Amino acid sequence: MARASSRRSATYLWRGSSTVPDSSHTTRMNELIDELAALTTEAARDSVDLDTLDTLELVTLMNQGDQSVPVAVAQHAAVIARAVDAIVERFRRGGRLIYLGAGTAGRIGVLDASECPPTFGTPPEMVRGLIAGGPTALLTAVENAEDDDTAAAAELSELGLTDADVVVGISASGRTPYVVGGLRRARECGALTIAVAQNTDSAIGRIADIPIEVVVGPEFVAGSTRLKSGTAQKLILNMLSTLAMVRLGKTYRGIMVDLVATNEKLRARSVRTVMTVTGVPADEAESALDAAEGHVKEAILAVLTGVAPAEAGRRLEEAGGLLRVAVERAPSA
Repeated sequence: MARASSRRSATYLWRGSSTVPDSSHTTRMNELIDELAALTTEAARDSVDLDTLDTLELVTLMNQGDQSVPVAVAQHAAVIARAVDAIVERFRRGGRLIYLGAGTAGRIGVLDASECPPTFGTPPEMVRGLIAGGPTALLTAVENAEDDDTAAAAELSELGLTDADVVVGISASGRTPYVVGGLRRARECGALTIAVAQNTDSAIGRIADIPIEVVVGPEFVAGSTRLKSGTAQKLILNMLSTLAMVRLGKTYRGIMVDLVATNEKLRARSVRTVMTVTGVPADEAESALDAAEGHVKEAILAVLTGVAPAEAGRRLEEAGGLLRVAVERAPSA
């Protein structure tokens, strides 16, 4: 029974809403087949019968292929740096960073966005992730959702998109309709647009102000773009958000100093951060954090300069939130 049910489900997904293919359907299907055939992300690797290899051989072979991903990303360092600077400029204008994607690409965008508040103390609305199919698609595939080229545009309109915002469209193929439609809407609103794709001359790359097209070659399993393509997307998004936060002063000497202590581990990390930066023992670091109501940067500045937490907060505000600037300006630093 389970097998029959699974087969019925697969048949439904295969046909979608079309039950009797007509000539227009056949024409469209042939066009899509040709379009996919031209994509590097859809290509098959050199002939290797994976099912004939033992597990250690498979692990070794897959790992060898993965090592090419950071090398490919490194070749686009200049354009990634340009994107980071553009994001920082929009943040300073009060803008937001919004990721768009479907399937794996959408999940990676939502993941990056969701980790910014606890890591860097940002408000939840500062970095957002939109995925085709909505929150349900985070846990369950809603594959047909990516074909809706109006959904992302509607979602962006609901967010009240402005020209201070940045919209990053993520698509391994570079042709996902959900992402294409979203980027077009973003351009209409005057928002800065960035494309992250794993094919050159992609549809989203042609729309975007800043295309980041990192080609990682055929996947270990042909067409499974959650693999090397997904890894490349994660590396790029890591840089876009993290380096933008570094430029905004969310770190000091390579250490997170704007983290939000939402659990026991992060509370311990906050104490350790104050200890590492200032050199004081744990009890003094914890006392400084208590006085600063958990604000790591205020606690650090108070310890380093001897001022009260309220004064430390004022000095940080005058320094634009940059701890290094506040320390350098302090008479006793």
